[in-house]
Amino acid sequence: MGELAALVTSLLWTFTSIFFTLAGRRVTSSVVNRVRLALAVLYLSLAHLIVTGQLWPLDAGPSRWLWLGLSGIVGLVLGDAALFQAYVQIGPRRTQLVMTSAPVIASVGAWLLWNERLTPAQVAAMAVVIGGIAWVVSEPRPATGEHRFPGDSDHRTYRLGLLLALGGALGQAGGLLLAKQGLGGGFAPLSATMIRMLAATAAIWLLAGAQGRVRSTWQRLQDRRALLLIASGALVGPFLGVWMSMVAVQRAPLGIASTLMALTPILLIPISAWIFRERVTGRAVAGTAVALLGVTLLFLL
Repeated sequence: MGELAALVTSLLWTFTSIFFTLAGRRVTSSVVNRVRLALAVLYLSLAHLIVTGQLWPLDAGPSRWLWLGLSGIVGLVLGDAALFQAYVQIGPRRTQLVMTSAPVIASVGAWLLWNERLTPAQVAAMAVVIGGIAWVVSEPRPATGEHRFPGDSDHRTYRLGLLLALGGALGQAGGLLLAKQGLGGGFAPLSATMIRMLAATAAIWLLAGAQGRVRSTWQRLQDRRALLLIASGALVGPFLGVWMSMVAVQRAPLGIASTLMALTPILLIPISAWIFRERVTGRAVAGTAVALLGVTLLFLL
């Protein structure tokens, strides 16, 4: 169940990266980050009310609020702020290449914190998955194309984009490690997602208020196409995607779950070919086959 939830998460995050890349180009990545969290709280509150009879998980103890709240701030505020800006500067495909380091970071953290060990065969299967992904998305980007990113022509912007993507990977891994701690004892993944999202939303809007950016954020939403893109991305990402990621983290070893959730760049290939007019090469097809082989091995081991 955990492995399947991780695969679903990858699929959902694939569409999220496209929605937020397009929205970030229109209204900036910081506006996207603030608004998508507010919308996700709305979606999650309604789902939590339907499933549990409560808008928020009021019966959760202080320890869960602490760990899951920190997880939300680290993963959904700090990590995703870096991630969304990387999308805008170097594009979703290159950003996701750097994000493939998140499973390794998470696995090392789980080993250090909880002595969570993987068998040599599982480590090998994870290496196959990550290797296949890296092989695909490290392929040089063609010079032509309808859509270009700032990092394509400016080396400084490109390097900054890579650093931002690494920050996204660190944030994702750190958020998952903190969430794993808060999910102990069979705590409901939906309630955990609600707590993470509430903490992240409160933190990011308090920061916006301190910087005097609340009004300007709402003014940006006069762009109705951007608002539609953010609302769609919030539905499939911070709502459904993060919910499924909590199921995966709770029910599968963190290293395996985070590796399967790193399949997003593979799934991005056909969508990027359609939306961003990127050419699908033989290398992309071969790398996809390698990554899928690794996924199959993880399910069988």
